[in-house]
Amino acid sequence: MMIMPSNNSGVIVGYLAGKYPGRLGWLLSADGWRTPHSFLPYALDNGAFPAWRNKQPWNEAAFYRLLQLARMSAIKPMWVAVPDVVADRDATLASWAKHAPLIGMFGFPLAFVVQDGMTPGDVPEGAQIVFVGGSTEWKWRTLPIWTAHFPRVHVGRVNSQRMLWAAHEVGAESCDGTGWFRDPERPLGLIRYLDESTNGRKIHQPELF
Repeated sequence: MMIMPSNNSGVIVGYLAGKYPGRLGWLLSADGWRTPHSFLPYALDNGAFPAWRNKQPWNEAAFYRLLQLARMSAIKPMWVAVPDVVADRDATLASWAKHAPLIGMFGFPLAFVVQDGMTPGDVPEGAQIVFVGGSTEWKWRTLPIWTAHFPRVHVGRVNSQRMLWAAHEVGAESCDGTGWFRDPERPLGLIRYLDESTNGRKIHQPELF
């Protein structure tokens, strides 16, 4: 499983990407664009969740500027999270109908962000990746359903070693998190997971969610 620290380009990210090839990537949003590196694959977030969390309107113009930057880059994103509406099934489906055709014109693979109340039947045919968002409880309760129905599943807001293993063990392709480098101790769980999963052994008891 690939771990994608959100908008983080610190030295430790580059070090881990070199030590564990193919296991680290970036999830970049409109306020965190960085010039991509060949050794660090990236995907594009839409910024809907932080806007919702901070009770701010979603910045559509900034999102499309991000797509333009990616189109001009020599390295293209693995996928783009089509704008969703947090915790709102119907509004997310309407947002897909509006934005997916426009994003598709950039030629990037499309990720559909599932929300509370959705089922596999809600995923549009044009979605190449299922991005599991929604509330924390709903996300972890339904994650095995998404990985059972779709070959490519990304999990949002994964910020502990235990969460990494939970996503890994049900077959998620990738996950992201913003909290891995907020304190000196937090990266240890990430490093332990990378080491243990790469070498096929699980030694440490992961911390609680």
